Amino acid sequence: MSLAIAPPPEPGAPDDTPRYTIGEVVARTGLSADTLRWYERIGLLERPARSRSGQRRFSDRDLTWMEFLGKLRLTAMPVADMVRYAELRREGESTAAARQALLEEHREAVRQRIADLQATLLIIDHKIDAYAERQQQ
Repeated sequence: MSLAIAPPPEPGAPDDTPRYTIGEVVARTGLSADTLRWYERIGLLERPARSRSGQRRFSDRDLTWMEFLGKLRLTAMPVADMVRYAELRREGESTAAARQALLEEHREAVRQRIADLQATLLIIDHKIDAYAERQQQ
């Protein structure tokens, strides 16, 4: 196992010091412990540091990554695409263009879903207005 010296974090960058237990992460993120373990198993999360007793320890950087994953899930990004993004991220800066392309493709899908939802909302609003008019008669 080689030890690489990481560059210092940029000002305001999340700290990568392991400090949070899985229970604390559950409380902070709303993800279940099972989900966190599953994310780790499928490669969405890197293996966290471990305490001397073997407990997982997560950092602020891990929490920031989990928050981003939560946003991707909220926008209905398929898990396979999330895993692909995580793999590319781990490969480093040379994959920035591929990550950008993946996010741009997803953005278009999100925009289409928003447009579909807005059109559906107009129909719902129309129905609500029709019921309100009936009740006023």
